[in-house]
Amino acid sequence: MSVGKGPTIAIGLQALPRPLQVRELFLELGEGPEHEKRFGPLVPPVRVGSARGNDVVLDDPTVSRFHLTLERDDEGLVVVDAGSKNGTFLGTVRISRAYLAEGTALRLGRTTLKLALGTTPRTLEMSVHDRFGPLYGRSALMRTLFATLGRLAQVDAPVLIEGETGTGKELVARALHEGGPRKDRPFVVVDCGAVAPSLVESELFGHEKGAFTGADHPRTGAFEAAADGTVFLDEIGELPLALQPKLLRVLEAGTVKPLGATRDRPVRARVVAATHRDVRRMVNDGTFREDLYFRLAVCPVHVPPLRERPDDVTLLVRHFLQRALSAAHGAPVEVEPTAETFAVLAAQPFPGNVRELRNLVERAVILGDPDVVARGDLASALRGIGGVERRAEPGRLPLEEAKRRFEREYLVRLLERHAGDLNTAATEADVHPKSLARLLRRHSLRRDHLPADDDGEE
Repeated sequence: MSVGKGPTIAIGLQALPRPLQVRELFLELGEGPEHEKRFGPLVPPVRVGSARGNDVVLDDPTVSRFHLTLERDDEGLVVVDAGSKNGTFLGTVRISRAYLAEGTALRLGRTTLKLALGTTPRTLEMSVHDRFGPLYGRSALMRTLFATLGRLAQVDAPVLIEGETGTGKELVARALHEGGPRKDRPFVVVDCGAVAPSLVESELFGHEKGAFTGADHPRTGAFEAAADGTVFLDEIGELPLALQPKLLRVLEAGTVKPLGATRDRPVRARVVAATHRDVRRMVNDGTFREDLYFRLAVCPVHVPPLRERPDDVTLLVRHFLQRALSAAHGAPVEVEPTAETFAVLAAQPFPGNVRELRNLVERAVILGDPDVVARGDLASALRGIGGVERRAEPGRLPLEEAKRRFEREYLVRLLERHAGDLNTAATEADVHPKSLARLLRRHSLRRDHLPADDDGEE
């Protein structure tokens, strides 16, 4: 079924964006127990700490197990402290996050690290497709992720998926399952953050009849239910500390003992876990076991938020619109969103992640005029929901003006969500509080004087 006069959309092979290139890192130890030792070449992200399993392991008792991570974004190389006990210092200044220049020296406990960049950039592998299972994206970030997932889908090693809430971590887990040899076996989901702590053990490992009060029937746990398939442990950071040794035993021994059982039972499920929390920081705080982290994070995967891949918005809006209209009509629908639809989205405070964008499109389809929406025009519906302002000729906004409006309204809603608390707002935005303060001054915003008519609905 085809609705409207827009052209048919082919979501498949697209013109490739420029591949991601990264310069390799070399780290040389200055002062400290391992003076003049050298690490490299390394490709960010690079984890540094005293625990085995880090990319750079430092034999220094004053260095935390997970001390810092060296990452790269569009603006350059970033150092992010992982909640270390003794801190990360640039000179005499303790930092939590900062951009680094070549030759910068960092101090971690008694150790200093000097950074050097390689001369030849390394080109990261990138998929030629803009779809991997249920995932869509044409940006270089997503095509690079697809290439990684394609490799990981063919092996059984545990994968830890990290990313903000709403970035699609469960879809990544399903893509790994459906893209590999276990695709015809069960995919079992356990949300560690949604199950009551007293029931998590039974949910994971099962129980026998009479194992506890109310256990009137035996229950098969997730690991046995997966039966050569995949167990997806969502929000693994919420798993109670008391249960973490039992999960570690299952991962290491390949057996499970249900509550009330007298014998272990073999299990052969692949384990994929996900979290929006900083598990390395939790290890430092003693709320997550270090050995369990390394057992789960054999292959860590980071899912970038939508704000870091704006090139994917057009593709995702098309996909969500077609899916919503297909559900409404009970048959496949192919329609092209109008230019004004994209202009309205570009000129409003943009959703923070893919889930919010999907919900926004679905609400517009449900609440909009059916005849107008069927032509791919969501502009009027979008203006009517979420406190979106109507702007004169949004499609003719200069790019810089559209960016300015987006940034200002993003800041307004960010501060509202955190009641003007600069530190917690900066944590969500993943910037330093001083950087956030500079942005507020640039847009003439004050924490205690936000626009009264802005309801902040997401």
